[in-house]
Amino acid sequence: MPIKARKTASSKMKSDQDLLLVWETLCQASTQPPKIKGQRTHGAACSHIEAKSVSTKPERITLKKMPSIREALKDTGVTPAEVFTVLAPKMDASPSLHNGKAQFPTPLTNYLDSQYFGEISIGTPAQLFNVVFDTGSANLWVPSQSCSPLYTACFTHNRYDSSKSHTHIQNGTGFFIQYASGNVRGFLSEDVVVVSGIPVVQVFAEATALPAIPFIFAKFDGVLGMGYPEAAIDGITPVFDRIMSQGVLKEDIFSVYYSRDPGHIPGGELLLGGTDPNYYTGSFHYVNTKGKGKWEVIMKGVSVGEETLFCTEGCNTMIDTGSSYITGPASSVSLLMKTIGAVELAEGGYTVNCDLVMSLPSVTFHLGDQEYPLTQEDYILWQSQFGVNICTVTFRELDLPPPAGPVWILGTKFIARYYTMFDRANNRIGFAQAL
Repeated sequence: MPIKARKTASSKMKSDQDLLLVWETLCQASTQPPKIKGQRTHGAACSHIEAKSVSTKPERITLKKMPSIREALKDTGVTPAEVFTVLAPKMDASPSLHNGKAQFPTPLTNYLDSQYFGEISIGTPAQLFNVVFDTGSANLWVPSQSCSPLYTACFTHNRYDSSKSHTHIQNGTGFFIQYASGNVRGFLSEDVVVVSGIPVVQVFAEATALPAIPFIFAKFDGVLGMGYPEAAIDGITPVFDRIMSQGVLKEDIFSVYYSRDPGHIPGGELLLGGTDPNYYTGSFHYVNTKGKGKWEVIMKGVSVGEETLFCTEGCNTMIDTGSSYITGPASSVSLLMKTIGAVELAEGGYTVNCDLVMSLPSVTFHLGDQEYPLTQEDYILWQSQFGVNICTVTFRELDLPPPAGPVWILGTKFIARYYTMFDRANNRIGFAQAL
């Protein structure tokens, strides 16, 4: 969940209709029309721009479950503790001013354990990228071919090369996302972005500066924000809003499934325009978003076992597909860890004695008029290191100052248990028991 920064140069954003007209002109002038899945082409003209009837079937994006940054670090013999030792001198949690507005940095470790990525394409012909679909942000960024050789993280990923795309539209406005350990910086471009066969002409960021740690170890190339337009940097219309504006979806919703089975293929699924009953059971229960602009709700309590310990008067809670763990205010998480007998690690996480895992209590989140319990199987991560079992608790402390915080964040560990539907039409989030 990056903290939003403002543009460094002015840029007038085109309307969806204007952008499509620009793309159509470029395509008609091209000898190689884009090939979009499930769309017809006639000569050099981009016939897939023509109005498409409302789809009766949701558009599926298969999600791959790949090694996380933390797992990649382990494979190279580098421990997370060593990473945090490097990051510590650079970390600064104090707000800074950008265009007169305070921006509060968020640790890059949000993506440290991200495992679920999906493929998109940018440009004509298509250039492929693995991205994290992140409801905690609203922009799309990928590494740029223009990335400086000084930033080695760029060169371990697919990079967008505008010179190889004949539908690229130059923009050049400066772009950055502020993190506690540094900035992802670059500039804006426009091009054809294809998500699950749906083409949109999209303003996105070409990242020319990526912090080596942790991105050099990441298995994903970039981030595609699924948040509201109000959350977007530079006032850019998000990808999902572009898709909705075409009227191609049966419903203006998207839903997320994350498999809890490490060997399951696919590792998960992002479904645009509907839900998939193959991945959940029972009915959806809905919680209205706190206000238009964020996938944030009011949580009514957090219980450990039978006792409600936190949020008794309500607290802000984000449902974040880009955050692997469950985070909360440090005072609350610290007490929760003490309650279950967890021991803090040097890098900020917690572990428990693996022999005691089955005796741990459930942790229940009260959302709307429903209770959503996580058992010890849901919130304990079993790992083996040097032949020794390590049981990590999937809760993390995160203190964000107002207005961003205090906040709880329910990430992929929660979504893996509860199939989640994000309803833009009604500004609500629905949960059902995942299979």
